[in-house]
Amino acid sequence: MITFKLKEKRFSVRRNGKKIFAVTEGTAIAEVANIEANYTMSRGSFVLKEKVIGRRPLFVVDMQLCDGGALLVLDEGKLKLETERDGTRLKVTPLGLSMYDRLWLRVPAERDEAVYGTGETFSEFNLRGHKSDVWVSEHINAGQIVRKVAQIALRIKRDDKKKKFESYASYYVQPMFLSSRKYFFHSEATTISRFDFTAETEHRLQVDPSAAFYFGFGDTFEDVLSNLTDLTGRQLPLPEWVHNGEILGVQGGTGIMDQKLQTALDHDMKVAGVWIQDWEGRRVTAVGKQLCWNWVWDRELYPDLDKRIASYGEQGVKILGYCNTFLAVEKPLYQIAAEKGYCVKDKNGNDYLVKITTFPAAMVDLTNPDAYNWIKEVIKENMIGFGLAGWMADFGEYLPTDCVLHSGEDPFVVHNTWPALWAKVNREAIRETGNEGKIMFFTRAGYTGTGKYSTMMWNGDNHVDFSVDLGLPSVIPAMLSLTCCGFGLSHSDIGGYTTFYNLKRSEQLFMRWCEMNAFSPLLRGHEGLNPDLNAQFDASETVLRHGKYMSAIHAQLKDYLMAAERYNSETGVGVVRPLFFYYDEPRAYSEMHEYLLGRDILVAPVIKQDSYSREVYLPEDSWIHAPSGKEYRGGVYTVEAPIGQIPVFYRKDADESVKAMMRSLVFPKQEALYA
Repeated sequence: MITFKLKEKRFSVRRNGKKIFAVTEGTAIAEVANIEANYTMSRGSFVLKEKVIGRRPLFVVDMQLCDGGALLVLDEGKLKLETERDGTRLKVTPLGLSMYDRLWLRVPAERDEAVYGTGETFSEFNLRGHKSDVWVSEHINAGQIVRKVAQIALRIKRDDKKKKFESYASYYVQPMFLSSRKYFFHSEATTISRFDFTAETEHRLQVDPSAAFYFGFGDTFEDVLSNLTDLTGRQLPLPEWVHNGEILGVQGGTGIMDQKLQTALDHDMKVAGVWIQDWEGRRVTAVGKQLCWNWVWDRELYPDLDKRIASYGEQGVKILGYCNTFLAVEKPLYQIAAEKGYCVKDKNGNDYLVKITTFPAAMVDLTNPDAYNWIKEVIKENMIGFGLAGWMADFGEYLPTDCVLHSGEDPFVVHNTWPALWAKVNREAIRETGNEGKIMFFTRAGYTGTGKYSTMMWNGDNHVDFSVDLGLPSVIPAMLSLTCCGFGLSHSDIGGYTTFYNLKRSEQLFMRWCEMNAFSPLLRGHEGLNPDLNAQFDASETVLRHGKYMSAIHAQLKDYLMAAERYNSETGVGVVRPLFFYYDEPRAYSEMHEYLLGRDILVAPVIKQDSYSREVYLPEDSWIHAPSGKEYRGGVYTVEAPIGQIPVFYRKDADESVKAMMRSLVFPKQEALYA
């Protein structure tokens, strides 16, 4: 219970009798300033230049207790404090500070405290010692690709090397953090926030001085996440069918789709669906095989697709598609949108054309109610009405700050919220057609609000390699950090996406990624940016046999995953969870390449190329190694991990149904894979 105490010009906030914050009249409690900003965007990546003007401290000149809260009167403005959620959450509302652009807060910290969140993070998990800009942006950029291609050519590429955390951007950001002290901070800001966790005794936070912010507490980390997601929203459970096996990533036309599905079925793979991102057409560019962004069935590339939706459905196989926030300027949907004035404008009143890779595209203006409803109807008619069971709802991070919006809002204020608005369009299309619980879509970009609209996140355009910052290892902290932000359903493309020249996917990488994703909320493939360079699910008999086992394992986890998804929808506690949620041990707070799937399964994916064993940290508990049945206590062990036998453990004290399920899993022997 949070309480306020005022005594002799000293004000304190206490939780369960313990002081968490105190201030004396006459001291500075925060700082404010204005900003001269110059933000430029190139292909979704931003250069953020700011100049601070007139920074000054705010002093407490009076303190008052009032009904349900307190008021801190400053020499300029006020801070209103209120308790919420049965006294487990503190809301702070700045008053009279709207003439400023930034408010600096200093939150007391402990030297051994760990912090997580601020969005989806790939190269780090615990952000202590780092700074984070909360600004939606493209995570993968051309410079990264060029450097890696050169390093591969020169044979100096190192998968274990990464840059400073501050040099990476993220598709999904959120102005919040979760502390190892079992509390969260969350701001209602939509403009950029900056969090600095480099000081030993305080966290330095830059937020919008017009936006309320919260501190939420709990006795357990599950309590803290429930408290947070009461504010930010939760996801519904996924449709039951998504867990029936693998969703194959396929493209190239009806004939290729038929052939690839039949190959998978002939090899006894469990297939839940076929995802054809080019259902609306394909364009080949210097970058790779990309898509024609016109959200209408391409009858030439996919003749009889309507019939396939029906016939595949009779086999229990769903067909999924793709859409995004853009319109191809040479296609009919853009012509309709342009004539009706439905696109985001530039300052000259023309449609703002954004270059994605090598071609320009227009953006539907989601602040225009008519445009919003129009694109929603396109989704309803051309995708849901057509029979697609789901889709990738791509992009959302590209709104430029120099555009003109129909609403008249400053795009700097709207930019971060754009992906949440895009998720809302998709969610409403599903709900208004009566398909919640039947159709899913998965988003890449996000901000506060995405969690209550999107049905699932995916981890974006990861590199097709084992690099710790952009490849297979990076998606583990990405999933864990999303969980800490209150978004509890996420997954990655099997094998990654970003492919170029000599940056290409090996069979080994595909299989290692596949076995990891078998123990995740969704098992879905992607052919990648340049499919011809990448090993696919049917690359060889070995990969097909591996897929048979992994798709079966994922299907056998169905009941367990669905129970975890229901728990996430009820409590906000994600399906993929950090070890420290349940184990108060030093390494549990720093471990970023292992995770708990639900409460009872620990997964330690193989994250290094040509590695056939893995050092595994097991928290203090009794664990059973699923592939061998061997029992382990807490500690650090080197575990054999040939391909197909991912180090995965379950708790000895799990429910009997969970133990029976895990004992039933069949992991392939090497002679079976390489026969």
